[in-house]
Amino acid sequence: MSSKTAFLWDESFLWGLMAYKALKANDLPFEIISTGDIKNGKLKNYAMLFVPGGWASNKVKALEDKGISQIKKFVNKGGNYLGFCGGAGLATLDGIGLLNIKRKPTKERVPSFSGRIHLNINDHPIWNSSLHVFHAWWPSQFLISDKNIKILATYGDPLSDSFSSDLNVGDVEANGNWQELENLYQINLDPKRLLNEPAVVEGTFGKGRVILSLIHFDTPEDENGARVLKNLWEYLTGSKEQKSGRAEDLKKKTSELLSDLETAVEELISLGIRNFLWFRRNPMLLQWRRGVRGLEYCTLYVMIKELKKLCIKEQDLHAVKELLIPFVDKAKQLLILERLAMQDEHITYEKCDDLQIKKIRTELFGNSKSHGGLFKNLIDEIDALLFGLIN
Repeated sequence: MSSKTAFLWDESFLWGLMAYKALKANDLPFEIISTGDIKNGKLKNYAMLFVPGGWASNKVKALEDKGISQIKKFVNKGGNYLGFCGGAGLATLDGIGLLNIKRKPTKERVPSFSGRIHLNINDHPIWNSSLHVFHAWWPSQFLISDKNIKILATYGDPLSDSFSSDLNVGDVEANGNWQELENLYQINLDPKRLLNEPAVVEGTFGKGRVILSLIHFDTPEDENGARVLKNLWEYLTGSKEQKSGRAEDLKKKTSELLSDLETAVEELISLGIRNFLWFRRNPMLLQWRRGVRGLEYCTLYVMIKELKKLCIKEQDLHAVKELLIPFVDKAKQLLILERLAMQDEHITYEKCDDLQIKKIRTELFGNSKSHGGLFKNLIDEIDALLFGLIN
């Protein structure tokens, strides 16, 4: 059997770029494929399918019945599956059903935990015994009753620099009260609710192995995660890093149009910083205040920055500009309105009594937490360009 890995690109966006950079940085072999490639039977050429984060529900829609059938056929015949976060959710009974696992309803989860957390690890080839601290980024939670599912790791204690929603865990532990804050925020916040919950699991589907992780071993600048990534590749494909295969990045000439797009997204991020709506957690992620969206804005920022690094024809950017400039202008207006609304009422990314805020939110993001509206049209356009350029 081939030792190659297929990396499913579609509906991953920021998380796809994060995984792409981590795999490249660690010299791990992979080939990027689309849902169309899967529907056309291309998985037979690979040993493993890797699915990064992103909305699992949107991945299901993109795969359609034909793509889902091809993945099941691939794993059933002995292909392996590795999913991180949304890619893990895709393989549960709430997605395509590779493993007999469900996801907890949102009301029962700690829905907004992010940052470093200890893991309680069980003996397995993917672990280095001295490594216990990794990153979780707003993960789902598993419900497991099947005794055939192996728990490779459970959650331990969070580190003090982690967050629950927009609350620093260390600060609340020292000076706050989780119960009072949960009553105020009307969601579960206490990270202790995660303690001993499954974080990384393994099972089988037919002849194939399936590993699902709610931990992001592909987090930028995470040495512990990088070591586990390499172990996962060796365990599921038999292949190790290929140090001779990397090409040096070349300096690209930046077009005036691309510079305009970059300036627009930089101004958007700067507006959020100076209005105390978010700050940087790492090179790819923001920490935002409850009441505004943040993941969408840093997704857009990172994707435009990635376009700048690649050879792209200026004519291919006109469709992006037609969508991006109106989006950024509206988003700036929305953020200031949300900033002011925070002073008068309790708002969330979806709940606000201000009719003008509601109208702009629907226009930009649609009516669900997953990507919609003008934002979805915009990132789909950018994502299609990135897929072609990276391939």
